[in-house]
Amino acid sequence: MSRSIIGQEQVVERLLVGLLANGNLLVEGLPGLAKTRAIKALSNNLEADFSRIQFTPDLLPADITGSEIYLGEEAANRFEFRRGPIFANLVLADEINRAPAKVQSALLEAMEERQVTVAGNTHKMADLFMVMATQNPIEQEGTYPLPEAQMDRFLMHINITYPDDASEQKIIRLVRGERSNNPRESIQPVPQQAIFDARAEIQDIEVSDAMEKYMVALIAATRRPAEFSKDLAQWIQVGGSPRTSLALDQVSRTHAWMFGQKVVSPDDIRAIVHDCLRHRLILSYEANAEGISADQVIDQLVKLVAVA
Repeated sequence: MSRSIIGQEQVVERLLVGLLANGNLLVEGLPGLAKTRAIKALSNNLEADFSRIQFTPDLLPADITGSEIYLGEEAANRFEFRRGPIFANLVLADEINRAPAKVQSALLEAMEERQVTVAGNTHKMADLFMVMATQNPIEQEGTYPLPEAQMDRFLMHINITYPDDASEQKIIRLVRGERSNNPRESIQPVPQQAIFDARAEIQDIEVSDAMEKYMVALIAATRRPAEFSKDLAQWIQVGGSPRTSLALDQVSRTHAWMFGQKVVSPDDIRAIVHDCLRHRLILSYEANAEGISADQVIDQLVKLVAVA
């Protein structure tokens, strides 16, 4: 994947963490920062079906889930369910905030329940299933922002920033080579069973009592910020839900596994806490007025909350 996504090593790592942790990802970044390319690179290196849904204001829920098709009076079954693009292993929901709430809810039901209900019939998703939804942080005109309860459904919120100058030069050369007639070396995709085997190993990663208390303390600090800092109390309006603690536990174990560790360390938790928490914090008017970001608030939390 890193051969196709240059200068975004953290994005590649987070995509793999999300896939191995069996969660869904919300990716935010300016246009042209390889959000679509990243998940395509993942699908190219994995034996998986890939679909892309471009969200627009006129999109309907059936455009995502599929619908019942009438086959005629003479057919044995008069109606047949035609599956929509959500029935893939890897789904790119491009500009998810462009579609109205009814369409967003259809996608989020599939994300959370791993099933789709159409005309009273339930259709299960594949065992390997991940949604990567994207948002543009600066273009908000004509959009439908995701409610906080729906944001909470995403395991992680990943921010993509500009690559450095050296990486951008490599990107120019990479795309120039892709547009030439030079054949690319063949890729041997990883079988899906490798992902399931990895997930089984991740479940065996040990989390000590001290690390569990540290995770809980970090999230509890978002709910009782006045106990830690006057600034935090002023900045945080609503803290993280218990789903945040569950996400932090699963993702920190995955992070530890990826780096060859058998136990979760404080470094694993600190490395991933921003991605698990930034979309679950609701900041106050004062924080927005002062230009305080969720990442800055989390930085303060990490400084103030001690390991048990």
